[in-house]
Amino acid sequence: MSLTSFTSLASAAVLGLGVLTLTACQSDDTGAAPSTTSSSPAAPAAGTSGTPTASTAPAAPASASPGEGDGRSSTSKGGGSKTGTPRSGTSKGGGSKGGGDATSDSYAFTHPCTPQQLSVHVTGRSGAPSQRVIAVRNTGQRSCGLSYYPLVHLDNAKAPNGERAVHPMIPSGLGGAPAFPVYAGATAYAVIDLDPSGATTGTVPGIDELNVLPDGDHMPNAATLGFPLPAATPVLHPKLGLYRTTVADAVSSMRSADYQS
Repeated sequence: MSLTSFTSLASAAVLGLGVLTLTACQSDDTGAAPSTTSSSPAAPAAGTSGTPTASTAPAAPASASPGEGDGRSSTSKGGGSKTGTPRSGTSKGGGSKGGGDATSDSYAFTHPCTPQQLSVHVTGRSGAPSQRVIAVRNTGQRSCGLSYYPLVHLDNAKAPNGERAVHPMIPSGLGGAPAFPVYAGATAYAVIDLDPSGATTGTVPGIDELNVLPDGDHMPNAATLGFPLPAATPVLHPKLGLYRTTVADAVSSMRSADYQS
């Protein structure tokens, strides 16, 4: 090949390459610009200032209603509800005698006295040597009820099986309330006259003990208390009155005794 031919071929090759290059550049300039959506961060939506939207923010905990689902009471201040336990009207030792509390008659009617809550004393009555005052005091803190009168008999302390027992007469026609109420700290009185007639002859010999069971309706015989009497104490047709709140009233009741128990 001659030099002239080679030079022509080289020039043609260079010219062709330039045309190809120009064509490629024109193709880049006229084509659609490449998308930047996948590589550039999205601009924040107007008004959000770059903060998460409501759909992506963690939900704020709802305020639970008092007492619903959280175990708390609407009145609780660390110690629970203030209305948990109703208080009784006798919590301070008071109360009306007309109610159903422990100081009332109605309470006493349904709660017989027990030997443990009573103290019993027997004393002579001034100016009446044949009479004895039986004083039954409620030493407890609640009212209680006694039978209408104490169960009393006179006997010789050494006699077996009460074979010399003498029982007094009592008032007849009993009825009314189911028990005699004795309030806490109060005393019930009953009076017995060992020899109402004042006889000095024909009296029962050998009597030297006065036995008292405060409540013959509810207490066992084992709760009977014995009180000694002076030797040769005259005893004849004794009379016993009902329980009363004063000695004077107990004496009046004793005088009305007309029934042999």
